[in-house]
Amino acid sequence: MWLELQIFGFRALWSPYFFLFCVVLGVAYYLITGPYRHKFGGTDKPTIKQHILVYTGLFLLYLVKGAPIDLLSHIMLTAHMTQMAIFLLLFPILIIKGVPLWIWEKLLNNRILGPIIKLLTKPLISLLLFNGLFSVYHIPVVFDFSKSAPIWHFVIHTVLLIAAFIVFMPLLLPFKEINTMTPLMKIGYIFANGVLITPACVLIIFSDVPVYSAYLEDGAWLQALAICVPNDVLSGISVTLSGPEMFSPLSTLIDQQLGGIIMKVLQEIIYMTLLIRVFFGWFTKKSMEVDPITVDAR
Repeated sequence: MWLELQIFGFRALWSPYFFLFCVVLGVAYYLITGPYRHKFGGTDKPTIKQHILVYTGLFLLYLVKGAPIDLLSHIMLTAHMTQMAIFLLLFPILIIKGVPLWIWEKLLNNRILGPIIKLLTKPLISLLLFNGLFSVYHIPVVFDFSKSAPIWHFVIHTVLLIAAFIVFMPLLLPFKEINTMTPLMKIGYIFANGVLITPACVLIIFSDVPVYSAYLEDGAWLQALAICVPNDVLSGISVTLSGPEMFSPLSTLIDQQLGGIIMKVLQEIIYMTLLIRVFFGWFTKKSMEVDPITVDAR
């Protein structure tokens, strides 16, 4: 498969401009939270752990939106679903935990963004917003539309990413304005996220026909491919591009079903990790509390 993909060229495979964008984000994070933090009203430097989380997040961002997996996401739904799991479920968690709290505090105190964030991060709203958008996005007509032009692809993925940040903020940030759930409610919140994302996966896994035109042998596939392959490269390819199965060892239907399974499995792993973290944090806190009966007995 790798040799076949070489026909799309270096720019399509490695997205050098997006790589530079990720590098700029990493440098900006270092400068804003480090040497120049006082100019932005910052206090403490990020810890080593926070640095690792952010730079790991930026590496994963480039891996799924700039490296060959991005090109593959327009050829195979399995690659797309892997991309979405990392882009929407793992990347936001790493960035939220890696960015110092004083930056999030400034966003919450901003006169314009603050009220919007506080409203959208109410558990029920954030839950329905993210999972609703994710499900709507994977309706065939919407999905195919998102791959019809680069601008729509960018806008839709950006909206989904913002919704992903919103859904994880009530779980991961300690501010009382948005962290209003008890540990038990957080466990239910994580479980509900897992349930609500399931219909989109079920649609893909149990359909007995390919549902997305963007992965079929017609103009829609070439249109989707043009999102990450420069037009001059695409028009200059000497071989006839008959469809995604030229580059995939799987049939379109098997690829679709496997893609749904991959998304569900990766989602379960990420959500289970969050659930374990919340549970053991709750358990540890409870175990450290003083038992009033024991105190009275003394």
